[in-house]
Amino acid sequence: ENTKTIDEIHAQGDIEIDQVVIGSCTNGRIDDMRIAADIMNGRKVADWLRVIVIPGTQEIYLQMVREGLTEIFIEAGAIVSTPTCGPCLGGHMGILAHGERAVSTTNRNFIGRMGTTDSEIYLASPAVAAASAITGKISSPEDLSQ
Repeated sequence: ENTKTIDEIHAQGDIEIDQVVIGSCTNGRIDDMRIAADIMNGRKVADWLRVIVIPGTQEIYLQMVREGLTEIFIEAGAIVSTPTCGPCLGGHMGILAHGERAVSTTNRNFIGRMGTTDSEIYLASPAVAAASAITGKISSPEDLSQ
């Protein structure tokens, strides 16, 4: 098992990332979207970063629109997709290039899952993914208040 806590990640130093994926079928519930939007509200994603938000269902997508969450994500600089497997299975949208790193709330990160075999995928909670989207490196929400 290749798991690390956020404290273990911090001990390694800054780990910069190229992409964040929030949602999909795993962690794409409305509560997950609310958590991520709360962290990203009034902030901007790192300039070089791709951030893709994927609600789990059309119903959740519509609820996000009604609650203003979609607007928060877009104003922060994220792309909001319709529900899809997309980058999670390496199918389309957000495929990682050689050497790229992603933080993702999806459920698998085996070699080549989201793109090339030399890309890196760090699985995280919606809160860690949202904080990482702001800082451009693997971060916890607590890092934003420092």
